[in-house]
Amino acid sequence: MGTGVTAAIRRLAVPAIFAMAMATTASAADQPQWGEAWSRNLVSPETNLPASVEPPEIDRDTGLAVPGTGRNVAWVVPLGTRTYSTPTIAEGRVLVGTNNGRPRDPRHTGDRSVLMCFDEADGRFRWQLVVPKLSEKNPYLDWPRVGICSPATVRDGRAYLPTNRGDVLCLDTDGMADGNDGPFKTEARYSVPRGKPAVPPGETSADILWRFDMMKEVGSKQHDQVHCSAMLDGRVLYVGTNNGVDRTHRGMITPDAPSLICLDAETGRLLAVDGEHIGPQVIHSQWSSAAQGRAGGRDLVFYGGGDAVCYAFEPVAEPLPDEPQTLRTVWRFHCDPAGRKDHPLKFQDDRERAPSLIVGMPVFAGGRVYVTATGDYWHGRRDCWIKCIDASGTGDVTKSHEVWSRPLNRHCMSTPAVADGLVYITDCGRTVHCFDAATGEPVWTHETRGEIWSSPLVADGKVYVTTCSSRLWVLKAGREKKVLSDVRLDSRLYGSPVAANGRLYVTSEKYLYAFEKGKAAK
Repeated sequence: MGTGVTAAIRRLAVPAIFAMAMATTASAADQPQWGEAWSRNLVSPETNLPASVEPPEIDRDTGLAVPGTGRNVAWVVPLGTRTYSTPTIAEGRVLVGTNNGRPRDPRHTGDRSVLMCFDEADGRFRWQLVVPKLSEKNPYLDWPRVGICSPATVRDGRAYLPTNRGDVLCLDTDGMADGNDGPFKTEARYSVPRGKPAVPPGETSADILWRFDMMKEVGSKQHDQVHCSAMLDGRVLYVGTNNGVDRTHRGMITPDAPSLICLDAETGRLLAVDGEHIGPQVIHSQWSSAAQGRAGGRDLVFYGGGDAVCYAFEPVAEPLPDEPQTLRTVWRFHCDPAGRKDHPLKFQDDRERAPSLIVGMPVFAGGRVYVTATGDYWHGRRDCWIKCIDASGTGDVTKSHEVWSRPLNRHCMSTPAVADGLVYITDCGRTVHCFDAATGEPVWTHETRGEIWSSPLVADGKVYVTTCSSRLWVLKAGREKKVLSDVRLDSRLYGSPVAANGRLYVTSEKYLYAFEKGKAAK
């Protein structure tokens, strides 16, 4: 599991409930957050995963999979109609964000964002979180018909989730089936738009334990949609605020709002914020997530900014501060120093000169950080790179600690996977790249015939890749390129593949697939 576990335990003298949580952390076979714990590497120890699949038939009247059809499919369940999230599998549950295009509860209809919880064994629906959209007057705060995009993070019966409304929620993974727990008791009002009658929660409703409103408490204003995979380090929860530009794309609503915040995972109390003043350098928004590692004898928290800078911060340590603190910056690495502008938003929609940003997560492996930087997909230039950074430096390490840098094809919103001396990364130019992790030398590339918004997964000697052209590619991991299969699913694939407990999970826009060797669909 990962880098920093021993150090994290040494730093944290947690209360009894959290000490127990550390002792009963989900098994290595679970996938309780997106990527490996702390390092965020998209590599899984799972074995016996299918090299090819055959999707089941879908009944047009019911929208359900026809039982017994398909190959290597344990179960398939319908989601909404637009799904961008990556699933989380932990403690016998599968959680995934989607929209409300196919309502599960007739009391909640219309445009909503939803987190669904299913039974890992058979795909049975357990509960859902329904979150009303923000204001129709400013769709750029919460884009219409786009559901919850953030992957949940799970530990010891709690799920942590940044929502479309700029909230961070802590949820009971049992939902309301065991009653309304926690200090938060107003789920009936939270689940409906302002001015609408409250809807009392039922057994298949989510149970919110606490809520932190980032827009209210730290002044951030997300753009388009919130996307962040919250990172747990003992009792500290690291969350990106998604602070971005205004609806005109020519200014920032709150340029001084923080980009990374730290919360007490037990209570939701604000512990720390970054002090890097990233906002004025953001060309669009910030959708990256934090990672962690140990380099140069120090524990570090890495974050990819919307200013194309990869930051390394000192982690929040015990005893937890009584008042919010400012994170201490250990080093900064600018992935596109030549593209930095004094007034970046003047270059909005300039496909040749606009500055860059980081969208994917930084990945820590072997004392190095692997991170991608890109021109903005919607408003910037097409150039993008993957960078390898020596994580042992201090201060501005842009010139001194770059190990290697390689250009990619066109726009990159992906997170790297580092395994067995190789780095795998995808881009929107329809390409899967494999590089030597030590030198950055290209090993092979593969054309997928479809844009890739998701990130690759390496597991069981295979590289799994999903594309916006509805295809699931399976390639052989290693220095010899070999295509194992290329399968078309029902609709476009934006979420990243995840492996857990002998299964491969893939979300399309409309369905969640649990692929398993030797199974036919339920």
